[in-house]
Amino acid sequence: MDHWHNKAAWDRLALIGDRLAKPARAIDFENPLASVDGPGWLGDSIEGQRVLCLAAGGGRQGPIYAAAGAEVTVVDISPAMLELDRAVARERKLSLRTIEASMDYLPMLAGASFDIVIHPVSTCYVPDIGKVFAEVARLLVSDGIYISQHKQPASLQATIRGSGGGYRLEHAYYGKQPLPPVAEANLIREQGTLEYVHRWEEILGSMCRSGMVIEDVTEPLHAKPDADEGSFAHRCQFVAPYVRIKARRKKRNADPGNSGHPDCSAMGGIILE
Repeated sequence: MDHWHNKAAWDRLALIGDRLAKPARAIDFENPLASVDGPGWLGDSIEGQRVLCLAAGGGRQGPIYAAAGAEVTVVDISPAMLELDRAVARERKLSLRTIEASMDYLPMLAGASFDIVIHPVSTCYVPDIGKVFAEVARLLVSDGIYISQHKQPASLQATIRGSGGGYRLEHAYYGKQPLPPVAEANLIREQGTLEYVHRWEEILGSMCRSGMVIEDVTEPLHAKPDADEGSFAHRCQFVAPYVRIKARRKKRNADPGNSGHPDCSAMGGIILE
C-alpha cells in the first residue's frame, strides 16, 4: 500500500515540476562528477564503472553520472520521474537504462552487477530500511561503493515551524507508523508522500549488518547564522536535515556469476531503455 501511495505521489510531483523533479542544468555537465560528488569519494574518474542510481529518477543523478562516463542504470518507483531521466538522456545523447521498481525489491537485477550504488534521499519512503540495504549489498561487487543520503531522524521528528526561537520534537522516535501528512509545501517533507522515521541503529546498524562497512559520514551544511527565523536555513541551525554516508561492500568468497537481466514483467519491475 505504501509503495503504490508513494508511486502516485511522485508521479504527481514530477508532473507539477516539484523542486525534486528538476532536470540537471547545463552547468552540471561542465564537470559532471564534481557536481554530484562534492566530498570526492569516487576519485578522479568513474569511466566505464557500472553505476546504479537507486530511487534516483528526476532527470539529474542518472544523466550526470552517464555524462561522467559510467554505465548507468536508474531505478525509481515513479514512471514520471524516470521519463525525466530519459528526456535529459535523449537531449544530451547519453546512454542509460531505466527500471520502474521499488528500492527494496529488485529481483530483476543480477547479484554483484554494480561497482557503485548512488542513493539520494529516499529511504524515508519505505517502512523497512533493512530490506533496501540487503538489496544494495547483494547488487554490489566485493569492494563496491555505496553512497547514500538520508533524512536525519531528528529532522523528521521536529516541527517544521519554529516557536520561541527554536523547534520541538513532535513525532516519536520509536514509531512504526508513517508520519502524518504535511499541510503545506516545505523543504523538509514532500507533500502527498508517506514517510517514516528511521532510527540511527536502523540506518547505520542495518547497513553494517547487510555486509557493508561505513568509511565516512558527512552532514551537508544548510544552516546560515543570519537566516530569518522560521526559514529552512534557520531550522538547520538546530537540526541538520541530512546525513550522507560512504560505505563499501565487504569482500566475499565468491560473487554471484549471473550477469544477465531476467524479464522484469515476471519479477516485479519494468525495464525501459
